[in-house]
Amino acid sequence: MYLNYFLYFCTTIVIITQKSMVQEYQLRVSPQVAAQESSLKKYVSQEKGYDVKSITNIRILKRSIDARQRNIFVNLKVRVYIGEEPTDDAFIPTEYPDVTGKPSVIVVGAGPGGLFAALRLIERGLRPIVIERGKDVHERKKDLARITATQRVDEESNYCFGEGGAGAYSDGKLYTRSKKRGSVEKILNVFCQHGASTNILADAHPHIGTDKLPRVIENMRNTIIRSGGEVHFQTKMTGFEISGKKVCGIQAVRQQDGEQLVFHGPVILATGHSARDVYRYLHASGIVIEAKSLAMGVRLEHPSHLIDQIQYHNKNGRGAFLPAAEYSFVTQADGRGVYSFCMCPGGFVIPAATGKEQLVVNGMSPANRGTRWSNSGMVVEIHPEDVASQGNVPEDDPLLMMRYQEQLEKTCWIQGNRRQTAPAQRMNDFVNKRSSSDLPSSSYAPGLVISNLHEWLPPFISNRLRQGFLEFGRRSKGFLTNEALMIAVESRTSSPVRIIREPETLMHVQMEGLFPCGEGAGYAGGIVSAGVDGERCADCCAEYLKQSL
Repeated sequence: MYLNYFLYFCTTIVIITQKSMVQEYQLRVSPQVAAQESSLKKYVSQEKGYDVKSITNIRILKRSIDARQRNIFVNLKVRVYIGEEPTDDAFIPTEYPDVTGKPSVIVVGAGPGGLFAALRLIERGLRPIVIERGKDVHERKKDLARITATQRVDEESNYCFGEGGAGAYSDGKLYTRSKKRGSVEKILNVFCQHGASTNILADAHPHIGTDKLPRVIENMRNTIIRSGGEVHFQTKMTGFEISGKKVCGIQAVRQQDGEQLVFHGPVILATGHSARDVYRYLHASGIVIEAKSLAMGVRLEHPSHLIDQIQYHNKNGRGAFLPAAEYSFVTQADGRGVYSFCMCPGGFVIPAATGKEQLVVNGMSPANRGTRWSNSGMVVEIHPEDVASQGNVPEDDPLLMMRYQEQLEKTCWIQGNRRQTAPAQRMNDFVNKRSSSDLPSSSYAPGLVISNLHEWLPPFISNRLRQGFLEFGRRSKGFLTNEALMIAVESRTSSPVRIIREPETLMHVQMEGLFPCGEGAGYAGGIVSAGVDGERCADCCAEYLKQSL
């Protein structure tokens, strides 16, 4: 009898536990199981011994695809709720207080570096005044459409300039290898708080998508304004307010009416990698900057089904439960890196110039990554000494790499018939140094022009690209093909200039009160790393003001 009571007691405990329990598990499942909540619940119930009806919720914490073998698996970290619903938010929200009347900080640029700097300033009790030369995300979108319609680029509103910066309409990928300088998780949580899918917290290579990111950016702007900050569009910085060796504000012009404006406060300079007028102003003013290594090359576009077949080892491609496949390649050629950059599965190639007589291409993907093409930058690492040796110019010229970018972009524009129609060549034709007789269909909307890229691209770029393509073709059968298209020129991979700052305070080495920030200052390489750097600059600026007051 006592044994029966004991067994009854134990059974009761198990039932109670199953009715109210949260457990985390590492799972390795098929793509079909990972794609459907009902299948995932069934799998967990079978593997862990739960009644499937008791599993009330499964939250995916981490997700990655293992496509190294023919059998594809999805690795998951899940939180399983037994007999209860989640009581916590899917993301960690940040509180933004009212900073009306608080000390002001000027943030120049409304890209990710500037936006995250502004939000972090609010957290620290400071009032950001954001100055953006371009338009808001909605008005900016109209100017992007006009590039294809008119073959002309608005110099203040384009794929690089405007609210959200270069990332807003050129993909919105959130993957970064930069883990040491700040909290990547914080950046992702702030995006979720402002409308991004919480999938970005789980995915190994998170991506918001160009169709979703503008709304998120608009919500971030609204948070800044609602908290007492300011955001000024179509307002272009023309210079600093300087007292001795101290930056105490900026001069600006409002482009609609030409009114001259002055804003007072320390300055976080987050102008992005294409603000060449800012680099020229800094150099002419004697403010210390230096030339920086970067990478240039082409956009390489394949049919997406071909990349799916290669990466998933299946002639049928990705099937119903896998996303458009990604790839990443890197090798060395004659002492320089050759690598894929900003891979956009199921995406588009876009015109990314910021001025007259320039032709620049970039890539982007919508959230569903559902187009017929996949593209990436295929670029060659270039150091200042490589460029200096080409034209007998000094390596210590701070604008050396910027001028070389401009030169190559103008050459490309000429090759493109002095329009935004981009010069292009089939991949295998390029490797074999032969002309392409025709071109495959492409996502590049302004149009393509058949061109012998192997003849006019600088030899130290084209020769290394050729070696890289041969190596990548050996690693992945089918990758080196004439179905793939090279579109020139990919030249805006990063800033050509570094604005020198102190490692600890992040303040300019020469100018007190100036905080060079993000990708344009040479300290970041994408949306997330720029956001992290923006937060760090805001923290350093807050400490600076605390000591100054």
